[in-house]
Amino acid sequence: MKTIAELENFMSTPSEALIKDIQQLDGDIMILGVSGKMGPTLAKLAKRAVDQSGLPKKVIGVARFSDESLIEELEVSGIETIKADLLKEEDLQNLPNVKNIILMAGTKFGTFGNEHYTWAMNAYLPGRIAEKFKDSRIVAFSTGNVYPLTSVLSNGCTEDVSPNPVGEYAQSCLGRERVLTYFSHKYKTPVVLFRLNYAIDLRYGVLLEIAKSVFQGTPIDLTMGNVNVIWQGDANEYAIRSLLHTNHPPQIINVTGPETLSIRWLAYEFGKRMKKDPLFVNSESPTALLNNASHAHKLFGYPKVTVQQMMDMISEWVISDGQTINKPTHFQEREGAF
Repeated sequence: MKTIAELENFMSTPSEALIKDIQQLDGDIMILGVSGKMGPTLAKLAKRAVDQSGLPKKVIGVARFSDESLIEELEVSGIETIKADLLKEEDLQNLPNVKNIILMAGTKFGTFGNEHYTWAMNAYLPGRIAEKFKDSRIVAFSTGNVYPLTSVLSNGCTEDVSPNPVGEYAQSCLGRERVLTYFSHKYKTPVVLFRLNYAIDLRYGVLLEIAKSVFQGTPIDLTMGNVNVIWQGDANEYAIRSLLHTNHPPQIINVTGPETLSIRWLAYEFGKRMKKDPLFVNSESPTALLNNASHAHKLFGYPKVTVQQMMDMISEWVISDGQTINKPTHFQEREGAF
């Protein structure tokens, strides 16, 4: 994979399972907050699945679109776009009433020192959206950060583990979940709380950060010594297919890959591919932020793109100086200060 176009095409190619699920889904699909890291490819994936399903559904993307070139990119792919600031009540109320809502709007980085905005986006806004779309299905992106750090020997937190978020970002995400749960009870709105960590693309993500550190000879901090990841295309497919699994009260679905991955092992694997010796600082903690997604794998099957495939592609991308997005994950963060 050498170009962004090839990457986008790969990530937006629907599986037969997704196409079959789209055929069972009544109504159009609207993605709120479509302009983030995952949103554009999720929208393209949904549109291609709709087209191949043979059904006349609309896919609509809503965002502020500070980069207006994204509007053209989405519309060329057949996705309708609406430019709106969801925190403005008039903009929110002017949105069409659509049966299927994928809520991606939210904020993480820059929380420290701007906590009020984070809470407005992550907890207040979902309540306004839940009022507006009380008769819809809602798949709401959340995060595994709502879970506590857990033993690396535990196989990660399942959906049965009680949240215990560290830091205001994670607390605000739990706030999002609690507010949506309130409105789900109030209106019997079917909801999925989609607890994701960490999505991987060639342009961003935990694996890219480790690969770049290895390639550039930058020491890698091993304190957060283990991690879970999932290919962005697989995570997007799970999100769209989750529309058939919404419920009231909300269904919680953890979303990540099946492995608990050692940061040290990942670095050595990238080192083999790049003919570099990784450098490390500190040592592994006995706990990490780990998410057990076995329930999602039961619903949707295992991810199609494996860790080894991701490492192969990312190694090539880094060596060839492929385009990246300057949005680090801060996966090393243990105090929740984003």
